Amino acid sequence: MAEEVLITPPGKITSHLTSSLLAVAFLTSFGSSMLYGYNLAVVNSPAVYIKDFYNRTSVSRNGTGLDGEALTLMYSLTVSVFAIGGLLGSLMVGMLVTRFGRKGTVVNSTVLVFIAGSLMGFSRICGSPEMVIFGRFVTGIHSGISLSVVPMYLGEIAPKNLRGFLGLVPSLFICAGVFSAQILGLHEILGKEDHWPLFLSLVVIPTFIQLMLLPWFPESPRYLLIEKHNVHATIIALKWYRAKCNIQSEIEEMQEEQRSLSSVETVSVWRLILDPLVRWQLLSVVVINIGMQLSGIDALWFYTNDIFRNAGIPDPEIQYTTVGTGAIEIIAGLIGCFTIEKLGRRPLIIGGFLVMGFCCAGITLSLVLQVHLPFMRYVSVGCVVGIIAGFCIGPAGVPFLITAELFKQSHRPAAYTVGGSLNWISNFTVGFVFPFLQMSAGSYCYLVFCCVCLAVAAFVFFVIPETKNKTFVEISQMFASKEAVPETQGLGHPDQLKLRKMNGYGTLENGSLEFDSSSSVP
Repeated sequence: MAEEVLITPPGKITSHLTSSLLAVAFLTSFGSSMLYGYNLAVVNSPAVYIKDFYNRTSVSRNGTGLDGEALTLMYSLTVSVFAIGGLLGSLMVGMLVTRFGRKGTVVNSTVLVFIAGSLMGFSRICGSPEMVIFGRFVTGIHSGISLSVVPMYLGEIAPKNLRGFLGLVPSLFICAGVFSAQILGLHEILGKEDHWPLFLSLVVIPTFIQLMLLPWFPESPRYLLIEKHNVHATIIALKWYRAKCNIQSEIEEMQEEQRSLSSVETVSVWRLILDPLVRWQLLSVVVINIGMQLSGIDALWFYTNDIFRNAGIPDPEIQYTTVGTGAIEIIAGLIGCFTIEKLGRRPLIIGGFLVMGFCCAGITLSLVLQVHLPFMRYVSVGCVVGIIAGFCIGPAGVPFLITAELFKQSHRPAAYTVGGSLNWISNFTVGFVFPFLQMSAGSYCYLVFCCVCLAVAAFVFFVIPETKNKTFVEISQMFASKEAVPETQGLGHPDQLKLRKMNGYGTLENGSLEFDSSSSVP
């Protein structure tokens, strides 16, 4: 397949989407990000069968079954332990990507999926509920790692004009994972009692495909140059992903970023928090990651079946209606992917949160009024669809993309650790607090989510600049005006690498490298 580049104003190169970039985006998302969405939804359909398995196991072990409270507690643990594992995985991201690289972390973490799939798949044969719960915990660790590493990897290998599109591919596959679990969970397919262990363990198939193919692709060029100082490997990686384009400008941009760092070593989370240069970037990551989960998207599923039932949908057909919402997620995700490079990051995330906020208010209004106005039942269904669509267009994926774009190489792993941890903590908090909020506030509980969505949209509007088609250094300079410490601090790092002049295909003319010693500190 022929690859091309579009030459824009002098000195600027806009790369077309190559088959290598698209293959990596699909492989990493298919074998990692999709599993997150799948594991979110996979326990809904077989819930009755899993509880029955827990009860029968208790009878065989103790001679008595579990009472209703104990059974609910065990099933709740099965569901929520996924988020606990995700939190642990997100805390490991910084260490893993520094040691193994971006692609290396994605590949090495696949072992977790095979362990989890084996535990859940053989749990009924072994008569062990503990294997189900621990398997869910291990899949959570993998999802916590991949939710941060995959967007980081894709953001670093993508040219700046395609960073938004590739950055939203993982969120599209998350939606596809939810949809796959909803389809496979239908009674006609795997939604039967005999099939639930297979249903839970199917996660190994996408990961196996990823493991067979992804190692053949190069590591992140930015990681190779800025952290590993391996210019030769960087050139090979860029030529692989850019094909017949002049990569000299990208090498120079990476070196500019390297020179702007006070240290090429990856900073810790604590140093990130204390660094005044990135105070506004860090605050932005905190707000959008917390807002992503506190927007009410997860809590919505607590009420979805009731809303559909109140709209007059018969119980046997509710599962198909739920599958329809999964299809809407994919359509909205596709709209986000194919419009982000044209519209930019800010319109998608601001618009998405605004739509969610107004629809949360609409659900409250419709639930209150539907007693007197029967047609409000259909308004509530429309609001559910609106919340799902608004979330998938922007807030589902843009926060992970922005986390990559707001930070330079030295701070990016720590930023993903902070953002991922807050994301999972907020996820767990919503799942834990929402039932009590619903008991105390009733239909008005969605007004809380409405306020969160509107507040995040306002923060993004006033604080976060548009990052479309900007280099990582340019984005840092936009935030530098907000800080008391000048962005130029840290220039002149010793032993910066310098490339000799390349020809039009990104190849060194003399096939060798040299160091620029003129910038060394005496």
